[in-house]
Formats: sequence, structure tokens, C-alpha cells
Amino acid sequence: MPPAQVLSVDELVERALVLAEAGPRQLLGIAGAPGAGKSTLAELIVAEVGPTARLVPMDGFHLAQSQLVRLGRAERKGAADTFDANGYVSMLRRLRRLEPASVYAPEFRRELEEPVAGAIEVQPSVRLVVTEGNYLLLHDDPWWEIPPLLHETWFLDLDAEIRHRRLTARHEAFGRSPEQAREWALGSDEANAALITPTAERADLVVRLPDPPAA
Repeated sequence: MPPAQVLSVDELVERALVLAEAGPRQLLGIAGAPGAGKSTLAELIVAEVGPTARLVPMDGFHLAQSQLVRLGRAERKGAADTFDANGYVSMLRRLRRLEPASVYAPEFRRELEEPVAGAIEVQPSVRLVVTEGNYLLLHDDPWWEIPPLLHETWFLDLDAEIRHRRLTARHEAFGRSPEQAREWALGSDEANAALITPTAERADLVVRLPDPPAA
């Protein structure tokens, strides 16, 4: 992995504000391993930028549970092939084009463990779209099409021990036993992290937060 820069949330917000002013609409991608804090950072940035920013996470493109069961992938939920990657790429293309009407994106609802179609509205007035997810920098088809659609990409790095604690707590919060939560965090999640970490070389910025917010 390339050396990480240690930057505060405030410094990253300032960088996002500069990006938002660079054109009619800018797309910022935040990648990283499971539990790195991508969604928390993305939410903070969008909140600070204000109503001209919108968050469109990659997680909305999870395949439905019924499809994962049909495909035999339910036990690997969160792996790259459990997402509608082509649908995500198409959505980014639409957002990059700055269409004259609102674009509606899906949202993953953790309380349901399912994506909900059309839950996120991106109005034409939105000038900064922040998208975050594990696989934004993956080399595989069709994920490789994503970086050219983004004006800037960040890779958020975090110590593995902290990530494991966060992931275990997250899985417990959504109904898994402590044993199941730890098994998932150190099994499926860590296998995905091993795939994702080398993709940091494609990022415009590899960053570590000095005081990572709770995720």
C-alpha cells in the first residue's frame, strides 16, 4: 500500500469543498476495507458541505437476499460478486452526466438487510456526489470502469485490530451471536479486506485519520 497521509476530518472536508467548486458536478469516491469508517467519513463530509452534496453509497447495489440464495452466495454477502456492479457503474455514469432531472439511487437498509430501490434522490442542483464502498478501485470487470468516472478517489486506511472490533460489534448489533460476529469479521470480511487493500495504489489519496470517529 502507498504511504498514507494523516489528515483530520476538517482537512478532508476542506478538500471536498475545493473539489465541489471545481465544476458543475464532481464525484468523490471513498474506498477502503470493511470497517475502515468509509460511511461515517462520507456522512460527515456531506453534512459539512450541505445541501449541494449527496451521499450515494455502493451498498445500495447489494443483490437482494433471494438472489444471493439462488446464486449460492448468501454466505459470502459483501463479496464483490454479491453486488450489481454493472448497475452501480451505470448509475455513476448518469450522475456524472448531470442529467436535467433527478436521479434516484437505491439504499441498503441494514435493519432489513436488503436494498431499497429509489430511496436516494440526487437533484440536478447537487454539485458534489460522495460515493463510498469497498470495491471502487478493484481491477476486475466491470469495477475497473469506476475510477475514470470519479473526479477524485480516496482510500481510507485503518489498523486491522480496530476494524475487526468495529465489524464484530456491527454484526452483533444486527443480530449475530458474539461467536458468529467474530467468525464473520475474521472470515468473510477479512477475505474481502485482503482483496481490497492492494487497490489503494489506484487512489488519488491514501489517508489515515488521527482520531478515527466511531463507525
